[in-house]
Amino acid sequence: MNADAAPQEITTLVGREVYSNNGVFVGEVEDVRLDLDSQVVTGLALSQLSDELFTSRIEPGKGVMIPYRWVRAVGDVILINDTIERLKDENSEEAAA
Repeated sequence: MNADAAPQEITTLVGREVYSNNGVFVGEVEDVRLDLDSQVVTGLALSQLSDELFTSRIEPGKGVMIPYRWVRAVGDVILINDTIERLKDENSEEAAA
């Protein structure tokens, strides 16, 4: 799916699970952010976040917005760059310090 998909395809993103390229669960799409002028998706609002990645960074019940440019593939699930996994690595380094 490309960023200039038809509106009916955009709504199908809501509810899909998001994983990193390495298969780490990140969260679930709650909403999409659109640029109304160009009618393209610019971000994904995620909820049901991975405790492993976000516990020490995000308050329970809160979500995150990730840039759509991180999306690598959309299918039954959405795959994003492994950039998000760096949060986990940073948490490990902080715990070791």
